[in-house]
Amino acid sequence: RRQKLLNPGKSLYRVLLDSVTLNDENVQFQIIHEENKVLLQVEICEIEGNIFRLKIDEASPLRARYKVPDVLIKEPTTQRLFISQKEAGILALSSVNEDYKLQVTANPFQIELQSKGETVLSMNSNGLLYFEHLQPHPTDRKPTEENKEATSDSSKEKLEDLGLWQEKFGSFLDIKAHGPSSVGMDFSLHGFDHVYGIPQHTEALLLKNTSDGDAYRLYNLDIFGHKIHDKIGIYGSVPLLLAHKTNRTSGIFWLNSSETLVDISTRAVAEDMPFGSAAETAKQRVVPLTDVRWMSESGIIDVFLLMGPTAFDIFKQFAQLTGTQALPPLFSLGYHQCRWNYEDEQDVKAVDAGFDEHDIPYDVIWLDIEHTDGKRYFTWDKKKFQNPRKMQEHLRKKKRKLVVIVDPHVKVDPTYSLYSQAKDKGYFVKDRNGQDFEGICWPGSSCYLDFTNPEVRKWYADQFAFKTYKGSTNILFVWNDMNEPSVFKGAELTMQKDAVHYNNWEHREVHNLYGFYQQMATAEGLIRRSAGKERPFVLTRSFFAGSQKYGAVWTGDNTAEWGYLKISIPMLLTISMAGISFCGADVGGFIGDPEPELLVRWYQAGAYQPFFRGHSNMESKRREPWLFGEKKTQIIREAIRERYVLLPYLYTLFYRAHTAAEPVMRPLWIEFPGKIETFGVENEYMLGNALLVHPVTEQEAKAVSVLLPGSEEIWYDFRKFKRVEDPGALKIPVTLENIPVFQRGGTVIPLKTTAGKSTEWMIDISYELHVALDTEACAIGELYLDDGHSFQYLHKKQFLYRKFTFHKNILSSSCTDESGQYHTTCVVERVIILGFGQQPTFATACSKDGKEKEVVFTYDTKTSALTLENLALSVDADWEICIN
Repeated sequence: RRQKLLNPGKSLYRVLLDSVTLNDENVQFQIIHEENKVLLQVEICEIEGNIFRLKIDEASPLRARYKVPDVLIKEPTTQRLFISQKEAGILALSSVNEDYKLQVTANPFQIELQSKGETVLSMNSNGLLYFEHLQPHPTDRKPTEENKEATSDSSKEKLEDLGLWQEKFGSFLDIKAHGPSSVGMDFSLHGFDHVYGIPQHTEALLLKNTSDGDAYRLYNLDIFGHKIHDKIGIYGSVPLLLAHKTNRTSGIFWLNSSETLVDISTRAVAEDMPFGSAAETAKQRVVPLTDVRWMSESGIIDVFLLMGPTAFDIFKQFAQLTGTQALPPLFSLGYHQCRWNYEDEQDVKAVDAGFDEHDIPYDVIWLDIEHTDGKRYFTWDKKKFQNPRKMQEHLRKKKRKLVVIVDPHVKVDPTYSLYSQAKDKGYFVKDRNGQDFEGICWPGSSCYLDFTNPEVRKWYADQFAFKTYKGSTNILFVWNDMNEPSVFKGAELTMQKDAVHYNNWEHREVHNLYGFYQQMATAEGLIRRSAGKERPFVLTRSFFAGSQKYGAVWTGDNTAEWGYLKISIPMLLTISMAGISFCGADVGGFIGDPEPELLVRWYQAGAYQPFFRGHSNMESKRREPWLFGEKKTQIIREAIRERYVLLPYLYTLFYRAHTAAEPVMRPLWIEFPGKIETFGVENEYMLGNALLVHPVTEQEAKAVSVLLPGSEEIWYDFRKFKRVEDPGALKIPVTLENIPVFQRGGTVIPLKTTAGKSTEWMIDISYELHVALDTEACAIGELYLDDGHSFQYLHKKQFLYRKFTFHKNILSSSCTDESGQYHTTCVVERVIILGFGQQPTFATACSKDGKEKEVVFTYDTKTSALTLENLALSVDADWEICIN
């Protein structure tokens, strides 16, 4: 409300040019507000790799303002900026590589960021820079002319109305002990009218104009059965926005963990034509301009401008700041079976046996809150789970894993050691009166661990030690739920903003970081229990920028309706673009009972998404994959098997996400940045650069409209191997049996020849390569391999990274990274080459040692697919196959 009172116009801030100082790290200067005369300190720096950082803080605040810690992986390395002009009310800064210039206008204060003479982005050009300086409470001030008015009755009402010192929310009173401290700023993106990002919302891929309605809200909340197409914040938030046009992608990362609103408006503006351009006659052209206004409740302005210029550059820049996706253990890319709740040990065994009986692969079974002793985390219900260790040994023999839920709220019970220890050590969040904050959650009255405190995180990580967490073994992994944090009967079902954390920071400052910190501590605990040897798996519901370093996220409590299957695609694409590749949506919908057709379609979609878990609510009917009749079981089995066969490709993509920050699941425009028709597509996506997936999200669909972009591209049906004639926008008939998946020409996809009962059963299964030829009859692809569970790939270089190239009728396998030292007995058994021009006469395979052998092949004249069989070529050796 307060920020909205400031309308676009001339900013009241002016640069004091005589305050400019320059050093190797940054440029600093002060700006002053013409009316209240408060000085703000501005700091601008350039970070290696086309990133600029702008920080604005009070020059001399009453107390320190909150600056988000722990999200950046390190203090970024800066590059020296040069002052090229400091006169006539202009401060011009140029970067080392001279491609970028920053032009700071003194009065009114605004900044333009130019690349090669073209303005890419401007700040405060609408004059919406907003910074509430910290002040003493009105009752503590000495009366002056200026604040006499502030103590009058009418102004008291005004103060309350604007929520400056306290605010009512229903029956809740939020006391703002330090007064108003809101910050905000506007950014104008020149030439851009497609913007993306800022998860998490149940919204479309393309961010919408908010001028006629609600702003996008970033405020982590437990919203059960969230509505579709709503800009309210749900479980997680990443304050990263991407803007894209055909020749450039730019990003804005607003590092602030308090409640944040983002307003977006796109308009057309006339601008002068560049000097000497072809259109001599027209002096002006109309171009789009997108204004993005960030408004946060507290903190400072700390913003990173990611200059790309490509989307993949943006992903690298964001990862350079916040880290890359952790490389998951291989099992976690398999299928997960979850329900609130599997009843007891017998139920777990019966479900596990059901998968074997129906020949459906799966890797992990999950236990929700009912497995504990009265919702006390790190415990077991003694009646239902009398011997949890034995149950895990049973799963281990089947080469499967267990995931249990561990939430952040702790039951108030002096006989529960987790509670009594945390209470004695002062590890709970406090209320505004200094008492332990108590709220209602699953166990009833609960206290909340203060994960913002490093000491609490260390202690919490220690709770996962096998000797402490009785009944746990090394096949037990963790699910952090309810960590927004969820507080039943709380304001908006979360913790009051005036609750107090470590170092006396209020909850309002740290709210969006709470779940991030719990997942961090949990992941650390799982690593520590194995003495640093094993990779953790932790799923979290609440997340922030940088959560990718600690595991996976999901989209929360969705509903078993077609609309939720449909919206899950843009939701996952948005999370992926914000750096978190390991994401998924509950297959089948958590709330309610999916009709069998919807369940089938959801399995087919989930099989081609990064995190693949079936999950359902306590009130919903059981829905293990074999409960819907033989025909449906068969289709679901096939979808899950396809997932398992695809794992070598998927695992390789996760390695790319881990090392090069490339999203596993990506919108079409990222692969086809110059194709404007892809910019708004959200019903299909690319899995890596090679597969295009189009889930079926309409009931009783007989056909779907698929876009296969790129007139110069060749596309093949992934299952039938047939080349698609005339790609572009196509209507493709579908049956219930499967969903359209296409392989892009010019790619090689590694697969397993068959699915096993779980990922661990598949270690020795041989590989096949699908080689899809492009217009030049060439193709390229990769395979990454390691032990699938430890950190040996990192510490001991125990990995294998291979490259497959098809060129001039020769398919060769070579090493991509010579430092990798992993040995496997696995072989490439089969190669299928799609789009092979004519029937060959013979083919030979030769290995590095010069041994040559003739290759058995078949050629399908209908599809032009050439299949090479019985190859037995070692995965970890160099070899080539020559086809004549």
